[in-house]
Amino acid sequence: MSTTYDPNTTPTDQPYDFLTQNDCASLKKSIESHLLFTLGHSLPAAQPQHWWIATCLAVRDRALNTSFKAMAEHRRLNVRRVHYLSLEYLMGRLLENNLRNTGLYDTAKQALGELGQDLESIVNKEPDMGLGNGGLGRLAACFLDSLSTLDLPAVGYGIHYEFGLFRQEFVNGKQIEQPDAWTRNGNPWKLVRPEYSVTVKLYGHVTQQFDDCGNASYVWEDTRSIIGLPWDIPIIGFQSSTVNFLRLWESRASDEFNLEIFNQGAYVEAIQEKANGETVSKVLYPNDATESGKELRLVQQYFFVSCSLHDIIRRFKRDNTDWNLFPDKVAVQLNDTHPAVAVPELMRLLLDMEGLTWDHAWGICQKVFSYTNHTLLPEALETWSVPLFGRVLPRHLQIIFEINQRFLENEVAVKWPGDLEKLQKLSIIDDRGAKAVRMAHLSVVGGHATNGVAALHTRLLKEKLFPEFDELYPGKFLNMTNGVTFRRWLMVCNPELTALINESIGTDWTKDASKLKALEAFADNPEFQQRYRDIKRGHKVTLCEIILKLTGYEVSPDALFDVQIKRLHEYKRQHLNLLHIVTLYRRLLQNPELKIQPRVFIFGAKAAPGYFLAKNIIHAINALAEKVNNDPRINNQIKVVYLPNYGVTLAEKIIPASDLSEQISTAGKEASGTGNMKLALNGSLTIGTLDGANVEIKDEVGDENIFIFGLTVEQVEALYAKGYNPYDFYWADAELRAAIDWLASDYFTGNADDFKPLRNSLLDHGDPFLVCADYRDYVDTQAKVDAAYADQTHWTKMAILNTARMGFFSSDRTIAEYAKDIWNLPSIKVQ
Repeated sequence: MSTTYDPNTTPTDQPYDFLTQNDCASLKKSIESHLLFTLGHSLPAAQPQHWWIATCLAVRDRALNTSFKAMAEHRRLNVRRVHYLSLEYLMGRLLENNLRNTGLYDTAKQALGELGQDLESIVNKEPDMGLGNGGLGRLAACFLDSLSTLDLPAVGYGIHYEFGLFRQEFVNGKQIEQPDAWTRNGNPWKLVRPEYSVTVKLYGHVTQQFDDCGNASYVWEDTRSIIGLPWDIPIIGFQSSTVNFLRLWESRASDEFNLEIFNQGAYVEAIQEKANGETVSKVLYPNDATESGKELRLVQQYFFVSCSLHDIIRRFKRDNTDWNLFPDKVAVQLNDTHPAVAVPELMRLLLDMEGLTWDHAWGICQKVFSYTNHTLLPEALETWSVPLFGRVLPRHLQIIFEINQRFLENEVAVKWPGDLEKLQKLSIIDDRGAKAVRMAHLSVVGGHATNGVAALHTRLLKEKLFPEFDELYPGKFLNMTNGVTFRRWLMVCNPELTALINESIGTDWTKDASKLKALEAFADNPEFQQRYRDIKRGHKVTLCEIILKLTGYEVSPDALFDVQIKRLHEYKRQHLNLLHIVTLYRRLLQNPELKIQPRVFIFGAKAAPGYFLAKNIIHAINALAEKVNNDPRINNQIKVVYLPNYGVTLAEKIIPASDLSEQISTAGKEASGTGNMKLALNGSLTIGTLDGANVEIKDEVGDENIFIFGLTVEQVEALYAKGYNPYDFYWADAELRAAIDWLASDYFTGNADDFKPLRNSLLDHGDPFLVCADYRDYVDTQAKVDAAYADQTHWTKMAILNTARMGFFSSDRTIAEYAKDIWNLPSIKVQ
């Protein structure tokens, strides 16, 4: 019987029901269909890679079906959307996460089993997406998950990087960067949308023109153009009716190549413009140690921002004609300052393309934009030199100067007449020395809200980083303490613990993480404790296998797994951890009778290619590992492991196996941290300073279930004010002195110069992050950790209470607060 297609029906009313139904037979048929007709492989000939792609496509079909319904309802209601602009999205693998979120995991396992395949093996074929690096990118990924889960209309915008940051390898203990070609074998989650391509202009110059009535306008001329090609990745929420999208922009040349030059034999020259256009989205974070690298970063930022704003305006104009409605329909969140050029770009579009007056356009901008600050480090606040900015974006520089002049004259000078210091501090243009555009200032001025990402961070933001802005704009600075999605960071990475929790307290916590608190009743239960320990040990056994495979080192699952996994940066103080290990190693060598709890120190981190000292720290950790792990004198009481190419998938194996979570940044330097939340959620006890979200974690889990050490923010400031000299601590502490001197000797590599840069940083260059000042308290607190781990019953109780009390740190809670307090974004449930 033939069936005629009816365009007024939804996909599930059509004759291809098996593509959208969730029973085992339909899913099985979907997978088979994609193998045969999408990939062109018969079942017997299909390789694991093909099974992975076919399974992903079968899940994607169902996600698209849900998204069609959601988008139709959103358009019918002409809803307000939030548009999340981020240069990074550290997505990790999507198949298992999407199967868990859709409730299809067991069905897919059965369907593939009936087809002779193993789901876990297929899941492991998926590479991590090379779209992010550290916590900022992983936070963005968690937020997208929560936006869909909470049925909030949203679009994420970013760049479709051909290569990720880099694939990390170690050669003689040193970091070597290799291309991260994550797209080499394709990615089944992506859909290309060429009909929504955008042309982006760069360089050129600006001329002033007048109409017949003498009205001036500005024309951006002689520009170079590149094309932004959008790719969409569906973002599936947990048990929700909403599938949002992450739209990633790939750069393409506006002209593929010059055929005339090509025909003359100048082949390289003919494709030069094509190569230049494609470079923009080639790699995440090009090295900005050179001027060309800085320029490429600025071009990248403007490229994705311009594409995104064109897309937002296109969607708005499809259903609206009144620009006064734009702020009612559009919210734009700037994730750090990387997308801050969106402020002058929207002004340009409204002024030059749509013909709005300055005041009208500026009023719209300030209502639309909000900004998340992610750093308290003044040197990390992004600035661009005025000459570079003017060369790449001449019209935008004009607009920024106009924004700044009006801001200083109409707001700053009115509040503080004659106060030149206030004008200088608040100016968007830093004119001390070489002129530069302060992107954080532009973000604060250009939006209606600026938020920090932890209670301490927001307080310091107002008191130390932007006190004048806080005084000028009371109420503009808000706190939105970060959170993580418990779906990936418990349900996906620790299904065994998830099952135990579900059995003990039910499943309501999966939609309301605060209900994890019911686990407190089991903290002293011997049977629950034993099962909790068994689950932890099972993950440690798995991690031991991974460690052996990646490093060749054998470690024991019965040792304390001490974990520091995060971006390699001096303020995160991996070198403080290193000095403690050197101290322990020395103690064990000098006292053969000394017994400590066996411990495995596990590191995972990439250092930016141009960050020499961070790479020196990596080399030092690996050199120490080589000595310690092969020294029979210490009887395997400590081992050191640095796992290469740390990313989301590796984190999913490390975190459930961790016993101790290292969160040891200098107080006042870490904005929040999210690894601290993931580790504590999985029962890893925190050793940390009162920095970032550690403060709130301590408040939630209780002082007795966390190991706090080190100077507070106030003590750090007092020490700096007094005049910090690391040599004072070096000469006063024999163990610190011995650890630094030994590390800087020829003992670990045979070359006494190898770690002199690290020694010089700690002593002769002022120890900028107070490693020497916090060393003694850190080492002594680690001794308390050793004593606590000896009592496994009590340690397990502490771990259980950490899991039970982490509900506050769900990204669902964070996003609900953004939606209520910043975006004014209602939830839309689709029937």
